Parts: sequence; structure tokens; C-alpha cells
Amino acid sequence: MCYVGPLSGAIITSILWKRTKSLRMFWLNLLFWGGALFGVIDHLLNGELFLISEDISRDLFIGGVITGAILAAWGGVLYLVRKRPELLKTLSS
Repeated sequence: MCYVGPLSGAIITSILWKRTKSLRMFWLNLLFWGGALFGVIDHLLNGELFLISEDISRDLFIGGVITGAILAAWGGVLYLVRKRPELLKTLSS
């Protein structure tokens, strides 16, 4: 269940990105989809049937931590691009 937080974020940001076409929202969307995919793969590799582990509350907490880490990473990227705009030009070439 640790994928629920990032998956929820991915669905919400997908809807918002379709409306805004913002590059920043696109970055966040990709990060959330990656986090959700990581959670699903983790559950499958651990042999958890139907992607649900024995301790759902722990999984939901971990999902919250993963979602927070995704938001922090996104914020860090936005901060770097704002402070050093030449990084954005480097990425797009």
C-alpha cells in the first residue's frame, strides 16, 4: 500500500498537467508516477498478494514519507532552476 500516496499524487498531477501544460507540473507528475511504480514493484518483489502487505498502517506511513520525499526533491529542482537558470538551458539541449 506504500504506492497509494504517490499514485494519488500522480493522478492529481496528471489532471492538473493536462489543464495547465506547465513544465513544473510535468516534472512533478513524472516523479509521482516513478514513486508509484517503485511501490508496486517493491510489493511484487516481496511476494505480497494483491499488493497489500501485512501491516497496512506502516505501508501507508511509508507512502506518506515517499510522497514527502518526492515533493522535497521537486522543490529542490525548482529551487536550483530558479537560482541557476542556465541549468534549464543545459537540460533542454
